[in-house]
Amino acid sequence: MTAILIPATLAFRNDGTPFSPLYDDIYHSASGALAQAQSVFLHGNQLPGRWQNRRIFTVLETGFGLGVNFLTTWEAWREDPSRCERLHFVSVEKHPFSREDLRTVLASVVAHTSLIARAQELADAWPMLVPGTHRLEFEGGRVTLTLVFGDAVEALPKMWLRADAFYLDGFAPAKNHELWSQTMFKALARVAGEDATFATWSCAGEVKHALVDNGFEYRKIEGFGSKRAMLVGRFAPRWRVRRYEPPLPVAVRERHAIVVGAGMAGCALIERLAARGWRVTLIERHAAPACEASGNPAGVFHPLISRDDSSTSRITRASYLYALRRWSELEAAGLATMRTHEGLLHIATDDESRAVAAALESFAYPAEYALAVSCERAEQIAGVTLAQGGWFYPLAGAISPAAVCRAQCEAAGAQLDAHFGVSVARIERAGDAWRAFDDNGALVAEAPVMIFANAHDASRAAALDHAPTRLVRGQLTLVEHSPLASLRVPVVGEGYALPLPDGVTLTGATYELDDADDAIREAGHAENLERVARMLPELAAARDAARAHDRTGRVGFRCVTSDRLPMIGQLGDEAAARRDASRLSGAWPLDLPRLPGLYGAYAYGSRGLVWAALGAELIASQLEGEPWPLERELAEHVDPARFLQRALRLRSL
Repeated sequence: MTAILIPATLAFRNDGTPFSPLYDDIYHSASGALAQAQSVFLHGNQLPGRWQNRRIFTVLETGFGLGVNFLTTWEAWREDPSRCERLHFVSVEKHPFSREDLRTVLASVVAHTSLIARAQELADAWPMLVPGTHRLEFEGGRVTLTLVFGDAVEALPKMWLRADAFYLDGFAPAKNHELWSQTMFKALARVAGEDATFATWSCAGEVKHALVDNGFEYRKIEGFGSKRAMLVGRFAPRWRVRRYEPPLPVAVRERHAIVVGAGMAGCALIERLAARGWRVTLIERHAAPACEASGNPAGVFHPLISRDDSSTSRITRASYLYALRRWSELEAAGLATMRTHEGLLHIATDDESRAVAAALESFAYPAEYALAVSCERAEQIAGVTLAQGGWFYPLAGAISPAAVCRAQCEAAGAQLDAHFGVSVARIERAGDAWRAFDDNGALVAEAPVMIFANAHDASRAAALDHAPTRLVRGQLTLVEHSPLASLRVPVVGEGYALPLPDGVTLTGATYELDDADDAIREAGHAENLERVARMLPELAAARDAARAHDRTGRVGFRCVTSDRLPMIGQLGDEAAARRDASRLSGAWPLDLPRLPGLYGAYAYGSRGLVWAALGAELIASQLEGEPWPLERELAEHVDPARFLQRALRLRSL
């Protein structure tokens, strides 16, 4: 069960030093936060020297606090002409400040320094206070802050990255013992890169013992401020301390990928890879992007709330918040997404209402994430009569999938080479590259990496037996001269209703498994209108109207798996798994053989709008050897090889 996120309390000691009443300790030395960050953490890790002329450098910090260590590291990176190409800063915080409290405390700490502008950017980008992983980007994505809101003892073992430097910060061991425990240092050893360094102001005996026990060597050096000594050192294990090596970049001769499919999944991949300097060759069987389910006039986006905060809820929460940030970046660049900004209402059944109300109370989500609303309040928001209340997502809404796809392709610029009207009939591995051939047997493209983002065709094209997907037919209904013309926000529940221009209401969608018929059916219209009319009674007039010409529609096809989670990541090598099935019967995901350079991003079902951006970021991070933007256990829930793993465990391969 996810723990409630309790924000930090803003307090100061008499000398103006920020102070935590919860831990009865200060956030930084009275000698100065900026000087402490420079002396202890940057100099203690031999920075900026160690990141110079590298493509990627990753810092892992055990307590974000005020963010001064991050700001100081970011500023040092900006000022270094030999800086690494991309700086990743990963930090865990159990009690984050609210945005306004963070803005207040940073204003006092960085006043009259060069960090004022950086502090303002951080406060502006600060995520809402909900548990999980939050990915923030600065400097056009060249500086990435991955914040994990939660208990480090629980969160760190679930993260997956290769750390080059550790900032061992946090309240004193006597005040916060768990942060300096053997469990924590074991988690650090799991993700330490070769010769990763560390620095900490603490010289406590338990810290020294935990370091040595987990493969680190340390030495004492002169301390900072009133501290006579501090510890620095490196990861240099004299014995094997971990089962798996932390992730490395994929070894490729050039950063070039083939993406098959130009729907939500494929276009998100194009943008995320191009942002990292990858050249992308797109192969799409239609004449333009977003011609299938992504071509719907609009779609809804919102988080998923469950009483137990299930894996699907956690994945969707992280994806939803990341998608909002990516769309905002596209919009800031002048690219249209056609997104609404008035929020979204979820009208619940009685059972749903009780479950979600319990979840909202249990997890104490902030109002900007979700809040319960009475029927009266919901009607004020919606502007129409409703059957009952539910809950409101202030930042959710509707968006044009096709507009997002176009914006993502446009953002890629010259990095994108698109081939429209071409189908991939066959692929083959030739040396260290993948080749894609069309229906006539002609070679279309060749690259070290190929990513299938073509929904139901992906498993077939990749010749996978243990990646089961099913086709879902979805018919939309558009009601002209709609009695819901005054509807102000999208409403979802048993179905959904979206207000479109010119008094049109979009409703839907049917959910018909294994049905490939693309003809519009009157029964589908009736089903859509019936479900929505139960939420919005005013639509009953359209449901009962004899004028069928007021109804038009569109059919799209979604792709789902048996567990209703997407397929995101490197594909499993089924032939190799069969040859070694006995040894792999108890395999974990990292044990499974993989097809080199072959990835999938598909089976997004009805959540493609929400899942696509984070799915693309996850694959891009895997290719680049960057910190994953999602806890490893959640990434394993969407791993395309999970069905292969199950077959091995059941000895049914």
